[in-house]
Amino acid sequence: MTYVGGMYAERHPGPGLADRIACGWHRISEAPYTQLVVPDACVDLIWGASGLFVAGPDTGPMPASVASGETVVGIRFRPGAVGDFFGVPLHELRDRRVPLTDLPGHEPLLADLLDPPPAPLPQWRPQSPGFGLPDRALDRAPDRAPDDALRHPPPVTGPPQRGVAPPTRVAEAEARLGVMRAVVGRRLAAAPADPAARAMATALGSGRSVAQVAWDLGYSERQLQRRSVTSFGYAPKTLQRVVRFQRALRLAREGVPPAEVAVRAGFTDQAHLANDVKRLSGVQLSRLI
Repeated sequence: MTYVGGMYAERHPGPGLADRIACGWHRISEAPYTQLVVPDACVDLIWGASGLFVAGPDTGPMPASVASGETVVGIRFRPGAVGDFFGVPLHELRDRRVPLTDLPGHEPLLADLLDPPPAPLPQWRPQSPGFGLPDRALDRAPDRAPDDALRHPPPVTGPPQRGVAPPTRVAEAEARLGVMRAVVGRRLAAAPADPAARAMATALGSGRSVAQVAWDLGYSERQLQRRSVTSFGYAPKTLQRVVRFQRALRLAREGVPPAEVAVRAGFTDQAHLANDVKRLSGVQLSRLI
C-alpha cells in the first residue's frame, strides 16, 4: 500500500502468533511528514532511525515526525496481549514512546534483535483486508492543506500513489521485520497474557456498564479495574471508550451514516460520538474516513 509521503505495508503474523500479534508493518518514506497516531489499545515495538522503542497504549492523538528517506518497522501487539513482555507495568508506558534501552532487563531482547541467533526467518504474508485492527495512524504531508492531507488509512484504499519504494529498501525492511517477528515469537511464551483480556474488551465494548461487566465475568469492580490496567494500561472506562471509538471508525469507513454509527457503536447519541472522536483523535469523524 502506498500513501502520501511513501509506502506502508502490513504483514499477517501467521497462525502461531495471531492471537498475540495484530500485524507486522513497515513504512518507507519518500518525504518528511507528520504521522498522527490515534488510540487503539495496541502496543507497538518499533525500529526506526533512532533505534528501538516501545509505543505504549494511547489515550489521545500522538503526532510523530518521519524524516525523508526513513524506514520504520514495527510489531503491533493486540489489545491486552502484551502480557509482561516488556518487563514493566503497562500503565507506565501509557501515552509514551520509550526507548527499549530504558526498560529494565532489555539487554537480552536488544541483543537478539541486533544480533539474532541463526535460524530460518519466517515468511510473512500480506495482511488480508479487514484482518486485525484498524491502522493507528493519520498521515499528514507537509505541502498539503490540513483538511485534505489528514488521512486514516483504510484497509484497501488510500491517497494517490506517489511512487514505489526501491526494491532494496523494501527487502531491507522485510528482513528486519522477519528478525523482529522471530525474536518476539520466541519470547512470547515466557510472557503470557491474561486469558480474560479479550473477554474484558469484548464485554466493555458491548456497551454494558463496568459494574455489569465485572458481574458477568465474576469479578468485583476493583478486580476488573486491576486486571484492565494490567492487561491494557487503561482503566475499564478508558478501555471502553477506546474500543467504542475503534468500532465507530470501522462502521464509518464502511459507509454507515454518522447517526447510525452512534447507535451501533454504543454511543448515547451523535453528539456523544462527535465528542469522543474529537477527544481521542483531535479531529472530526469525517477526517478519519
